[in-house]
Amino acid sequence: MRVPPTPPRLDEFWKDTGLLVKLMAHPTSHLVNGKYLHWDKVRYHQPPGDLTHEEWWCAIKFRRTVQYKTIPLKSKAGTLFQYLLADPIPEMLHKIDLGAGGHIGMADQITNPETRDQYYVSSLMDEAITSSQLEGATTTRPIAKEMIRTGRPPRDRSERMILNNFLAMKRIHQLRDKPLSKDLVLEIHRIVTDNALDDPTAAGRFRRADEEVRVEGSYGEVYHEPPHASELDLRIDDMCEFANGESPAGFLYPVLRSIMLHFWLSYDHPFKDGNGRTARALFYWSMLKHGYWLCEFISISQIIRKAPVKYGRAFLYTETDENDLTYFLLYHLEVILRAIQELHDYITRKTNQLKNIEAELRGIVVLNHRQRALISHALRHPNARYTIESHRTSHNVVYETARTDLLDLRDRGLLTGLKVGNTWYFMPVPGVDEKLSNLSIPS
Repeated sequence: MRVPPTPPRLDEFWKDTGLLVKLMAHPTSHLVNGKYLHWDKVRYHQPPGDLTHEEWWCAIKFRRTVQYKTIPLKSKAGTLFQYLLADPIPEMLHKIDLGAGGHIGMADQITNPETRDQYYVSSLMDEAITSSQLEGATTTRPIAKEMIRTGRPPRDRSERMILNNFLAMKRIHQLRDKPLSKDLVLEIHRIVTDNALDDPTAAGRFRRADEEVRVEGSYGEVYHEPPHASELDLRIDDMCEFANGESPAGFLYPVLRSIMLHFWLSYDHPFKDGNGRTARALFYWSMLKHGYWLCEFISISQIIRKAPVKYGRAFLYTETDENDLTYFLLYHLEVILRAIQELHDYITRKTNQLKNIEAELRGIVVLNHRQRALISHALRHPNARYTIESHRTSHNVVYETARTDLLDLRDRGLLTGLKVGNTWYFMPVPGVDEKLSNLSIPS
């Protein structure tokens, strides 16, 4: 990823009164063909009328400057970050409100307490896996899910990163009603980096002055140098005040606050490692705190991972254009909307699968919903094996409930059981579909 060019300095333009009068009279918008573009893109578009590219950029920036709002985040130079509620931000916020918050219409699989836990656990695993993969984890999705479901210990750093992220996402669910504090930020970082750093002492603490941290590209190009470590205590205090709604004065849309929180921690880069994972975790905390409950079921990292360059470029556009957060807001809003749409598409697919499952298990009322889900999976995966721990994790139930479910299925002849050491393994019996038809069905 290349570093985008810094936009032209406008100092000389502001001094030329005649030019300013000309530009102010020109019908220029803060958008270019309906889009909020950085100089990196504007320079390839044809300027209107007789304007040069630099003059056009000056006119665009003037239209933006008079509409900017600021937040308390300061750059290393001491200037405030700013943003503009440019189109289509209001429309995107409205769509997120409809799709992720309040009493929205959602498939019964998520709103029904009997089945929502399956979707909840699955979404946590997806976010944990892809967030870790963004930071270099190489474990495949099936292996990672097997590790989490069975409860086996991680075998390498990649698996440890994924398990840590999974535990952090579960912890965030518990912390969503707590105000953000320095201790809470450190706790989240400690969870995501536990036993996954070259320097184990760096988990759960801010970087020290002697620990140089920079964001670099594959060829050594420097994308970002964060503020000095000596500033971190005060900066994180300011961040927590912002996250808790204590600043700035006036109303700030909760979704925008959550995205800005993500950017804030990433900009300050307070840790030696694990900043990206912690920043994304804080975004989820903020969204849940503000009532966007569906965010527990979406994975923004899955969307980011499909085009990681866009993620990095959104940060760079903001930093190179006078701390203009609008670029990052637009990018992140699009990520959220795509994640919500993917969830709805996933629910549609699962709904169709469930219809088939219901047909396969129609009339088998002697099985509960967890047992029916396991057997429907076994019908499609005859070589699968299940443990009490994997069943417990998949359905978010206590150990005894999971054990009772599996032993009952064994006793009914649908599963075979084999104990190895202290662990029971259960496998579908051959011809499990035929066994289903032999189950007693009350009249």
